[in-house]
Amino acid sequence: MLAALGLYGVTAYTVVRRTPEIGIRMALGAERSRVIAMVLRGAMLQAVFGLLIGVPVAMWSVRYIKSQLYEITSVNFTVMLAAIGTLAVAAAIAGIIPAKRATSINPVDALRIE
Repeated sequence: MLAALGLYGVTAYTVVRRTPEIGIRMALGAERSRVIAMVLRGAMLQAVFGLLIGVPVAMWSVRYIKSQLYEITSVNFTVMLAAIGTLAVAAAIAGIIPAKRATSINPVDALRIE
C-alpha cells in the first residue's frame, strides 16, 4: 500500500509538472490514448525499476532475518509473486488516475498555466 501511494504521488506530481507539455501535445492533435500510454509508461517503469532493486534485496535479506521470524526458512516464491502482481496492479491504478486527469485538461488552460 505504501508503494502504491508513493507511486501515485510521484506520478501525480510529474503530471502536474508536465501539464504545459501535455497541453501542447493535445493542442497539436495527440490522441488521448497516447497521452495515457505516456503517463502509464512512466509509472510502470518506476515500478519495474523498484522491483529490479527490491526483489533481490528482499531475497538476500531473508537469510539474515529468518532466525528472528517464526517458521521462515527460505524465500516463499508464491508470496513473492503475489506481492509483485499486487504492486503491478497498484502501479497501473496509480498511473491511470493522473493519466485520466491529464487527458481531461483543456489545452488552452494548460498553456495558460505558465
